[in-house]
Amino acid sequence: MNRLTFLIVLTSFVVPAFAQVDEYERAPIHYSEAVPNDPIAHLKSRIERGEANLEWHDTLGYLPSLLKELDIPASSQGLVFSRTSLQRDNISPKKPRAIYYGDDAYVGYVQDGGLLELAGQDPTLGAVFYTVEQTPPDESRSGSSDPAAPRKGAQIVRQTDNCLSCHGSGMTVEIPGLTLRSVFPDERGSAILAGGTKVATHATPLERRWGGWYLTGSTGVRTMANTRFKPNKGLNDPIPLDGTGGELSDLSSHIDTSKYLTPHSDPVALMLMEHQVEAHNRLAYAAQATLRALHDEKVINDALGETRAPGTHNDSTMSRIRNGCEPLVEYLLFCEEAALTAPITGTSDFAKEFPRRGTRDAKGRSLRDLDLKTRLLRYPLSYLIYSPTFDGLPELAKQRVYQRLWAVLSGADTSKQFAHLSPEDRRAIVEILRETKPDLPAYWKRSP
Repeated sequence: MNRLTFLIVLTSFVVPAFAQVDEYERAPIHYSEAVPNDPIAHLKSRIERGEANLEWHDTLGYLPSLLKELDIPASSQGLVFSRTSLQRDNISPKKPRAIYYGDDAYVGYVQDGGLLELAGQDPTLGAVFYTVEQTPPDESRSGSSDPAAPRKGAQIVRQTDNCLSCHGSGMTVEIPGLTLRSVFPDERGSAILAGGTKVATHATPLERRWGGWYLTGSTGVRTMANTRFKPNKGLNDPIPLDGTGGELSDLSSHIDTSKYLTPHSDPVALMLMEHQVEAHNRLAYAAQATLRALHDEKVINDALGETRAPGTHNDSTMSRIRNGCEPLVEYLLFCEEAALTAPITGTSDFAKEFPRRGTRDAKGRSLRDLDLKTRLLRYPLSYLIYSPTFDGLPELAKQRVYQRLWAVLSGADTSKQFAHLSPEDRRAIVEILRETKPDLPAYWKRSP
């Protein structure tokens, strides 16, 4: 049997045995069995060791304490009233779901819901999902009716099957990830299926964003926010809540804002969350594509009894790694970002707080500086390049991403998808990274 015939036989024998298993549950990822490495997993371990504790709030349960432990700002709050989540029966235009986020963790809160929904970003696994029961400590005494029994307190529980039916599907490129959806909601908040759904990223035109979401602020264009639809009147007959085209500065006449941490659903916070969620998905895709390529190469080499010199890989493996990383590179550089036609103005302090979290160079510049006039960021390279998720990429993937970023930012790659980056943009980004990103490869120190 020649080598090619052997590989065909090997493939035909192995694949059917795993045909019904999600790719991320197979080697080398083993999603559900793996020990996560994300900020929520770390907090979970601290709670279980007695090094941290979540405090109970009479109105919001464990939400304020949880956000504090995860360093998630309350100003990141976005309010979504479409019934498109695990606790859909408790969500409505009167009781929207609140979503809060930091650079690598997300928290969902539902009024009268029994759970807080959490997602942390693992460099290899992608999004890892958890819940916290909204049960007061007095009602969680380790299953004992003894008043003297120790309080059990809040527990973070990892979830897999309950979440992956939606969050490990085609909408997340078949990896565990998050989605922010824009739908046509009816008067109860249910999505009108005939209208379809749109996964929103920074490339989505503003006119098609935020269906089923509240928005407090101004975008200068008519978005789908603050709007409901009547199925029998067609999807071109919106019912704006304010009667003036969808923009609101205050939600108090529509919801009880005292049941939330803030009265805002800020467009700046929503736009950055849209960028970040898709960036996390592409980071996970690049990581898993790289690990699978390396794993498959080893399986084939072992089957054929071949060995390779350390640090060398076959052309097929390197091609798969390049293909897995290129969508990430383009997204980090804001390729195809929807242009803004008017300034974005929010109602919260998020636009002031977000840049303060950035590392700055000697000229005071940061990748977290906002533009909000013609584009989202002043310097169009994602701030997630500083994140543990980026730093935790497999080494070959990280090398590839750095090589491609340098090719573009140095001016060596002038492909049309990068035409939105001016020479000034490229130069500024390189200068900022040289001062603020310690692990840059040595060739980044050369003058472009």
